[in-house]
Amino acid sequence: MRIILFILKCMVGVLATLGLLVAAAIAASWFFWQQAEPLRARSEPLPDSMVLTFDLAAGVIEVKPDNPLSRVSLGPSTVLREMLDTLEAAGADPRVKGLFVRLGRGAPGLALIQELRDAVTDFRASGKPAIAFAETFGEAGDGTQHYYLASAFDRVWLQPSGDVGLTGFSLQSPFLRGILDEIGVEPQFGQRGPFKGAAAFMTETALPAPQRANLQRLLDSWLGQVTRGIASARGLSANAVAGLIDSAPIDAKRALKAGLIDSLGYLDAAESHALTAAGVEDDGGRENFVTLADFARRREAPAPSGETVALIHGLGPVVLDAGENDPVFGRLTMGADTLTGAFRAALDEPEVKAIVFRIDSPGGSYVASDTIWHEVMRARQGGVPVIVSMGGVAASGGYFAAAPAHAIVAQPGTVTGSIGVVTGKLVLSGLWDRLGVNWDGVKAGARADIWSPNREFTAAEWTQVQASLDRVYEDFTGKVAEGRGLPLEKVLSVAGGRVWTGADALAAGLVDALGGYRKAFSLAREAAGLDPEAPIQVRVFPEARDPVKAFLEDALGEALEVPGIGALVRGLARIVRALDPAVTLLENLGADRRGTELRLRQ
Repeated sequence: MRIILFILKCMVGVLATLGLLVAAAIAASWFFWQQAEPLRARSEPLPDSMVLTFDLAAGVIEVKPDNPLSRVSLGPSTVLREMLDTLEAAGADPRVKGLFVRLGRGAPGLALIQELRDAVTDFRASGKPAIAFAETFGEAGDGTQHYYLASAFDRVWLQPSGDVGLTGFSLQSPFLRGILDEIGVEPQFGQRGPFKGAAAFMTETALPAPQRANLQRLLDSWLGQVTRGIASARGLSANAVAGLIDSAPIDAKRALKAGLIDSLGYLDAAESHALTAAGVEDDGGRENFVTLADFARRREAPAPSGETVALIHGLGPVVLDAGENDPVFGRLTMGADTLTGAFRAALDEPEVKAIVFRIDSPGGSYVASDTIWHEVMRARQGGVPVIVSMGGVAASGGYFAAAPAHAIVAQPGTVTGSIGVVTGKLVLSGLWDRLGVNWDGVKAGARADIWSPNREFTAAEWTQVQASLDRVYEDFTGKVAEGRGLPLEKVLSVAGGRVWTGADALAAGLVDALGGYRKAFSLAREAAGLDPEAPIQVRVFPEARDPVKAFLEDALGEALEVPGIGALVRGLARIVRALDPAVTLLENLGADRRGTELRLRQ
């Protein structure tokens, strides 16, 4: 295996060296183009009458990385909070006469859709029309969430050849126990909580009954939210919508007759209608259509004023390391080191009156989650309120970190809870026997190889693993009880690894309010003793790095202190590891599994 690894690393190393040069050129070109873009955009005045446009296929993300190469890979994606702020400003801007949004493509989560629905509803409250268009809602696929968003608009257009794929929700997972037994791999995992499903796909041959019941409730809650939302928006009964869902996908003519859509036509007809509905003259050009991004860049934003509220993002699996936001290689992690620094920097600033902590994480390392929990608790004890705003998922270790907050806000569709713990390892000794591979070596310390996949836990070691699970579960539930101000018995009744939608979590006492960013900042004002309508300045921690420096630091693997050959070599080694999933797979096959996991797996 070492020879294979060596050959792979040599091959990838050559490619990585060439890739670094190409990436540097791309990043530099993009960086200088981006530096000039705001100046070009601001030099062009906005029309006196315009319809704002947005295409959901471009993507909506929580935060953009400061590394320019990573930003390139995201394309035209829009940051959610910036999009919400822009829509709010557009509602009050007399030059904006309406909104036209293309839907049907992309993969947004339910909580994100609900945040956007709220923003569209607020925009419509200004008296301006909002028009949605889709070629199809789920071509040979699920269009439930896209149509759920579309239903919040004044008028929904659908291409005549399209469908309304309002089919509901489904969760499926492969269960590998059969094939693991077949190849001689034994999963040795322990957990606390019958609903904790992170390891079930390895330890079971089918979905265990407690987890089946829990996930069924999750999907039923989601479907109920969507059914009621569509029924209310479209003036239909909930029973009628439920019947349409069970008979979906629905062709365009039937969808029109059923009242799910308002018009059939192609994009040009829908755009012409949007201009007419907004009272903007249709001259056949596109001068009166302005994208949300262009509007945000070109409008004259008011000067920042008011008290400062910090915004800290915790996104991705929780790790005991610095966080990463690297979409080029698919790495997005909620790093304890990064969040510790962010909280401490915010608390060191006397002008920060409150902190909004945005969490979108399935959990991960217990120790890292506890580290972040401590920083939230320090802020609370220091008199700086922390308001947690949950995104699509804030479960297990993600919920652990949120527990001490002054208040927790979630969308009705947010996946949260999963208060449980799992740990263990895959034992590969049977596989090696079948392959004729004999592992041999030496050790110093009776349990130096306790986490080795090449042998089972001994009886004494398994007893210790069980004691560790008890200790972690007791700590987790105890800190949730302390943070939430709930009796331990109440926490235990809603724990056990059970996952909840935000709506059900509110009833269970695990969250305080339903909503998104706007609700979180409203509660931050209240907790800080500010007027509910007072303007605030939102300051993101940690502060963004200089784009060029960020690219070089990420490429070279460390801060730029003393440039030299050594730094270049270390950087190339980092890139080799990042570019070679085959090497990673082989290296991880025999890796120790030392972390206790607080993780949700759907």
